Amino acid sequence: MKLQGKKIAVLIAPRGTEEPEFVQPRQAVEAEGAEVTVISLESGTAKTVNSDLDPGGEYKIDKTFDEVSADDFNGLIIPGGSVGADRLRADETAVAFIRKFFEQKKPVAAICHAPWTLAEADVLNGRKVTSFHSIKTDLRNAGAEWVDEEVVVDEGLVTSRNPNDLDAFCAKAVEEFCEGKHDAQSRSAA
Repeated sequence: MKLQGKKIAVLIAPRGTEEPEFVQPRQAVEAEGAEVTVISLESGTAKTVNSDLDPGGEYKIDKTFDEVSADDFNGLIIPGGSVGADRLRADETAVAFIRKFFEQKKPVAAICHAPWTLAEADVLNGRKVTSFHSIKTDLRNAGAEWVDEEVVVDEGLVTSRNPNDLDAFCAKAVEEFCEGKHDAQSRSAA
C-alpha cells in the first residue's frame, strides 16, 4: 500500500482513450492504495478503444475538468490513444489542468500518444521523453529530447511508448507518485 493517502487523477477522453493504457495504470495505483478520480471532458461514461480502431469498454467518469483542480491531487496519469490524446490537447481546460501539475512540481505519467498533451501544455522544453514513434517530431519540436526506450523518467515525468511497455510504465509511475513532488518538475512549465 505504497500510495495510501495519495490522490491520483486519471484522464480519459470520450471515444478515443486506449483501454489498456487507462485500465492497467489505474489498477496499478489502486492496488497500492491510491484514491483514483477519473476525469474527462464531459460527465457520464467514456468508451475506450483498442489499437485505436477496435471498440473497448465503457468507464464511469467521476469528474469533469471544470469540477477539479490540480491542487486536489498528488499525481496525474494520462493514457494514450491517438484520438483521445488529440481530443484532450484540443481542450484548453484539459491542457491548463495538465500544466498545473508541472507548475506544482507533481509527478505525471504519460504513455503512447499522451505526450502530445504535454507538448500542448508547453512543459517539454529540455525534458527527456519517449512516446509512440509517430509523434517524436512533434515532441522534439516542443523542445524535448526524444528517445526510443521502454520507459523514461525525468524528474517526476514518466513516459512510455505503447501498451507493450505498460508493466515498466506502471512500476515507474507508482515509484514517482511515492516520491511525490520533484523540484525540477516545473523547470519547463510556462
